[in-house]
Amino acid sequence: MRLVIQRVSRASVTIEGRLKSFIEGGLLVLVGIEDRDGSEDIAWLSQKLVNLRIFNDDLGLMNLSVKECDGDILLVSQFTLYASTKKGNRPSYIHAAKPESAIPLYSEFISRVSLDLGKPVLTGEFGADMKVELLNDGPVTIVMDSKARE
Repeated sequence: MRLVIQRVSRASVTIEGRLKSFIEGGLLVLVGIEDRDGSEDIAWLSQKLVNLRIFNDDLGLMNLSVKECDGDILLVSQFTLYASTKKGNRPSYIHAAKPESAIPLYSEFISRVSLDLGKPVLTGEFGADMKVELLNDGPVTIVMDSKARE
């Protein structure tokens, strides 16, 4: 699994002109699922995500997690995170999980992050044409991949 994590002052998802989800203060997380991902990837990334210390403390140092700040999380599925641009100019998505396996994993990830955060997370809609807006705070943007645990 691959995540693009953005610390935001606000973020929203609109589908067909209707607001689906909106957060103020927290994390907008783009979620890519690979064909070889499983529950172990979900557990590792969820714990890392909710405990990632990228929010400022009283001294202005990034020492607090979204959980400690009581911030919200907005998860948005994005298969294009597994785009391969190795050959030619048209990206290949051969490593992105197909919907029949990605949807259950995405649902499991939503449940696990909600559990680890201690409150519900907001989402986009899997497979929908979404308009995602955000005000990146910092900017702070971090990429995490469960297959490249550094």
